Amino acid sequence: MPQTTIPIPLFAQTQQQLLLHEHEAEVSSSTLASTAASVSPSTRRTLQATGYALTGLVLSQCRTGLGGRVVGEFTADSAVTSSKNETDDGKGGEPRLGAHGIRVGDIVRVNEIGGSGGRKAGKEKKDKDKDTKGGDQQGLEGVVTRVGERSVWIAFGQRGGGGRPKEEDEAVEEFWEKKVWLIKLANDVTYRRMNQTMEKMNKMSETDHTHFMRVAFGHTTPLQPDYDAIGPVEFTDETLNGSQKEAIRFALAAREIALIHGPPGTGKTHTLIELILQLVQRKQRVLVCGPSNISVDNIVERLAPKKVPVVRIGHPARLLPSVLDHSLEVLTQTSDAAEIVRDVRKEIDQKQASIRKTRFGREKRAIYEDLKQLRREFRERESKCVDNLVRESSVVLATLHGAGGYQLKNQKFDVVIIDEASQALEAQCWISLLAASKVVLAGDHLQLPPTVKSANMKPGDAKTRDKKADGADDSKILKNVSLETTLFDRLLSMHGPGVKRMLTTQYRMHEKIMRFPSDELYESKLIAADAVKARLLQTLPYEVEETDDTREPVVFWDTQGGDFPEKAQDKEVGQKEALLGESKSNEMEALVVGKHVDALVQAGVRPEDIAVITPYNGQLAVLSQMLREKYPGLELGSVDGFQGREKEAVVVSLVRSNSEQEVGFLGEKRRLNVAMTRPKRHLCICGDSETISRGSGFLKRWMAFLEEHADLRYPDAGELL
Repeated sequence: MPQTTIPIPLFAQTQQQLLLHEHEAEVSSSTLASTAASVSPSTRRTLQATGYALTGLVLSQCRTGLGGRVVGEFTADSAVTSSKNETDDGKGGEPRLGAHGIRVGDIVRVNEIGGSGGRKAGKEKKDKDKDTKGGDQQGLEGVVTRVGERSVWIAFGQRGGGGRPKEEDEAVEEFWEKKVWLIKLANDVTYRRMNQTMEKMNKMSETDHTHFMRVAFGHTTPLQPDYDAIGPVEFTDETLNGSQKEAIRFALAAREIALIHGPPGTGKTHTLIELILQLVQRKQRVLVCGPSNISVDNIVERLAPKKVPVVRIGHPARLLPSVLDHSLEVLTQTSDAAEIVRDVRKEIDQKQASIRKTRFGREKRAIYEDLKQLRREFRERESKCVDNLVRESSVVLATLHGAGGYQLKNQKFDVVIIDEASQALEAQCWISLLAASKVVLAGDHLQLPPTVKSANMKPGDAKTRDKKADGADDSKILKNVSLETTLFDRLLSMHGPGVKRMLTTQYRMHEKIMRFPSDELYESKLIAADAVKARLLQTLPYEVEETDDTREPVVFWDTQGGDFPEKAQDKEVGQKEALLGESKSNEMEALVVGKHVDALVQAGVRPEDIAVITPYNGQLAVLSQMLREKYPGLELGSVDGFQGREKEAVVVSLVRSNSEQEVGFLGEKRRLNVAMTRPKRHLCICGDSETISRGSGFLKRWMAFLEEHADLRYPDAGELL
């Protein structure tokens, strides 16, 4: 029998209350980040280093995007490019964007640098904004649709699915020949979709609950997998290992739920591709979702060569033709069904190009009025085209919140697959699951869950204390429900390991890098594939010198002894300190990191093959200042932001070193699991074993492991200064 039965309406009400608090926390941090349109250059750089902003941009071109929206391409301003290396090897190519945290799907505001920081607008527009927004709204809001090395694309007039076409057209025009920067805003589209989904769930009667919903909330137990019904499975990919084949058989035979547990580097996406092909062979229609665009695009990219009819809802993050060819954006231009919209799009683009040739205001206004009518017609025609394309597809792919868009209204699927399910809020998953009969969740619940900002808020921080979600009653709110508990976690704890299959062969890490996480977190079940278990930096497919660093898979720079103390952010930095919060930094440890990176590069390792990661934004800002200009190709990031990524060499700065031996959120073993499982050939840890080992049993065992199995080194503070 299930361990716990959860009342479905109460669960939905509780989620609504938690989501309200979370949205308030996100809005307050976003407000903090965008406190000024006219901030100093150094603060803009801090905003960029902490993932909030991207600065030093110019508008390079405009085009018509999905829904007839204006899409602007913003590239790095060559006038502020700091190094020749940021172009194509100094040969005069387009400058690259600096490292930043802006991602596809982010809602951003584009501001002009200097002056008021916003676009110049007429009094009428300003007054309108004051009336509608409660203040003088500076800049222009849009959604990031593509992010490349050299440019970022933003669709305007998309927030909340509406937009004012005439005004957006005119407003984007004003960015020509201006230096601009963009800042990330709270995403209320995702919040609204999650809230609407929970509202629907709350109002469903018992007869509306699917069998899957009853299983998911413990009202009934999962039925036994029906292996007889699926018969013998002929795998299309003979390279699959035994654990991958077993996971696929189990997912095919499961009646309502299958969890595929994919530890780092175990080929989870590879397994899902085969599963999708098997389902399509069995004439089943599949919806594939993920929490981020990149998680979905990875699957599109690998499915594309398999000749399966697929449609990608939304905007692909990668610009590979194989991905673009299957996106709705391209299909509505290139497929047979697209004929009905092609001529209107062409007319829109021609009118848009004519605006800059027109000097007189009256003529411009007439063109904008024509554009408004054309966009309306475009949207109506495109809607029919989209519906036809989606209906004819065996596999539809979308982000979790994208699954709540108009394109999937009234569409029916036999199976819903959610990749990276352990990184998604449960309410986000239900956007695609309210009508589902069978669900496959793939992920790793032993890596970081989704970021929940309200989890760290002190009582009274949020303005939502006295607010209630519609229909919520505090006396009926479930106390043991939290946003940090994912659907993957909850189903596993509710129904036990019988609903899960784990992938056990990993194809990423050297055996020594893999050993500790395997023993501590994965029941010693991980096996390093023959091709990776002994690979080192010195065996990279280009010339690398054999040194003490390139022949070692694991290096530990132990900074114990008190010469490498951490510090909290300086109180004098004002706005910067507010952005970095309580974040810690350790400048002496950063020097150790820099020295190690220097040694790797001098031995011949390319900076592009190296990542430097740290759990603390304060330390990330210090490392960025020290290394970014020296090695533009080097990747610098937070541990949390690097989840799902990999590099040949990874250097981790742990930061914490204090006489109280406090480790703070470094005590979260899932965060450290992410940090130690990113590299393929070389892992370097920099940290104070005395402080770290006192944090928890896990940390103590990790320090003991490093002392015994890593190449142990003690830096000399005197030599670094």
